[in-house]
Amino acid sequence: MAFIAVRSYHVYVSNIQACRQLLTGSRAFSHFCQKMRQFAVGYFDSSILENRRRFPCTSCRNYHVKLKNHTSPVVETMQHLGEANNSLKSNRKTVGEQILLKELNQWSSYGDIFKFMSALDNLSDTMVAAIFRRLGEIQLQDSLMKSPELLMENDMFKSLCLQLEKESTHLSDDALANSLNALTKLHIDPCSSLMACLVSESQQRLDKGQMTIKNLCILAEGLFNLGGPEHAMLEQIMNQIQSTNVEDWETEEMVLVYRTLQLYVGRETNLLQNLLSKMNGFAETESCHFTPKQTSTVLSALVVLDETQVNNLIMKLCKHASCYIPYFTDDEMINVLEAFIHFRCADQGFIEALERHVTKFAFVMHPSTISKIMQYCSTLCILSKPIFNAVAETFVYNADNFTVSQIVEQVVPFGKLNYLPPSASSFFRQVERFVSMRISEFEPHELLNLLHSCILIRCYPLNFIEKLFNPFFLQELQAKSPRWKILSQLTQLFLTIQLECPYYKKPCLPSDYQVKSFYSRCESLEFKVDLHLFNRVKAGMIDLLGSQKYFVCNVLTPYHYTIDIEIKLNEEGFVLPVNAHDEIYERIALCIDDEKRFCANSHNLLGKESIKQRQLKLIGYVVIQIPFFEFNPLDNKNDVLEYLHKKVFPNFYSFHENKIESK
Repeated sequence: MAFIAVRSYHVYVSNIQACRQLLTGSRAFSHFCQKMRQFAVGYFDSSILENRRRFPCTSCRNYHVKLKNHTSPVVETMQHLGEANNSLKSNRKTVGEQILLKELNQWSSYGDIFKFMSALDNLSDTMVAAIFRRLGEIQLQDSLMKSPELLMENDMFKSLCLQLEKESTHLSDDALANSLNALTKLHIDPCSSLMACLVSESQQRLDKGQMTIKNLCILAEGLFNLGGPEHAMLEQIMNQIQSTNVEDWETEEMVLVYRTLQLYVGRETNLLQNLLSKMNGFAETESCHFTPKQTSTVLSALVVLDETQVNNLIMKLCKHASCYIPYFTDDEMINVLEAFIHFRCADQGFIEALERHVTKFAFVMHPSTISKIMQYCSTLCILSKPIFNAVAETFVYNADNFTVSQIVEQVVPFGKLNYLPPSASSFFRQVERFVSMRISEFEPHELLNLLHSCILIRCYPLNFIEKLFNPFFLQELQAKSPRWKILSQLTQLFLTIQLECPYYKKPCLPSDYQVKSFYSRCESLEFKVDLHLFNRVKAGMIDLLGSQKYFVCNVLTPYHYTIDIEIKLNEEGFVLPVNAHDEIYERIALCIDDEKRFCANSHNLLGKESIKQRQLKLIGYVVIQIPFFEFNPLDNKNDVLEYLHKKVFPNFYSFHENKIESK
């Protein structure tokens, strides 16, 4: 193991009596150990490193500050403790490193880390690797630190790199792998002598075949960053991993291998599928032992690997994740939600845990996490009123902290799932204010999605219609979005303004941008009726009316909507044949609504079905809803006839010559 000298820090212990009592018995020795644990934060003396290699860091001497010009009596006493003393040194080193590593993770800038380093006398190679890793994390997270030049010009950093290169042969496998991996994230020149030296040393260690799975995985990530998926050493690493027994792995090792397998996406993976299958089976039994970070890592890997045949593992991880929701970091939570979106996984326990967490912490959650939660609910059609209410309340007070994309991701689900929160008035006032202030920042399709979602729940964006129907804006939309989808949304916006805001007389939508039907095989504004449910209702209507000539199916109206079943009545209430045109007094539209037209596990219609039924009424139809949860339990012909009679013709009681007579 190698150590780098940075700064001398001595601790003066005033209570010398505690040291003298060390020689008197075990009770005194125990008391001394307790004393030493109290000084572990400040004490990292060079005496415990006497048998290990030092790295003199010459550039760090400028940071040296002499504190005490005397020797600690604790050190003098420990030099005579023999075997017990060696054990104490090892324990103290471990405790000291753990404390320093924990403190290192608290710093969030290059300057803070270098000040932290200057306060230390010696750095183990483990600490050096951890410092490089932390510097890499800062460079990836902090937008002000994207350029590596600031780091490369730092004397202390250059000194660390120089000494690491000189002592590469003395590094532990763990420090070697971690240092190489961390340096690749810092954009160190791959052709530099330092990287060439570390790669060469890694190759020698790899050829010996003695590296642990953990170090193999960390090394693989670094080599991938260095040379891409075609790096020659990656195949050698994977062969060594495959040669081991999966069932002998520790949980941490299995998680690391999952992450390593992501590097092979896009390459020939048939040879690795057997390994992956074994890992999935093993993970299913071990998932209950995963930490929050491990749970997030495995789920993220399964998404990248597109493991669609592991439903049991996904469901177990979903149930397991429900216990960890308060403990996930923002990035981990986002990874978990992205996985459940990808696999369309919704567990009631997970949703309830998410509701409890959001209602308590919505005001302090990161905007990207809130947006991802709303995206999860929207994609899986989960109408969670506690989550939606909390997000709406948070938006009212924190809207200025969100980006344009985050606002769209948070607002659109309200329209899609057809829900108005209790704070709807203040919520949509804030939406209007935000759009007005930052309208130039919206991508065209984002603005259209936002405004279209508003009309689904009767919030009319009249102040922005002129902008939306502007020819230049329409051209931008067509250039950046799927043509059919944007034309359907624009048409429905225009239709809504015509039907529900007749007093609005601003510019119209050009006919070239209007569609004839809202239904399409993809990205449709209407759901095609479920065929099984439709056929049952159709058979019931034939039995009720005596013939299919008294109703028509899948009728396209002049207002772009498609009606499942249409029935025509004359002024006296008699049912007319489908070919009648002159005596029509009233039209009945049967909406046969199956599960996909509702929010998940709910009787709440989705926004696009709600607006359809609302506007069918405005154009003169009598809308009769036949929901699956009422019709499916009917198990015989008589029950179906009675249900349809009461539902479709509640004011009629008898039939005569295939006509229905009024009371």
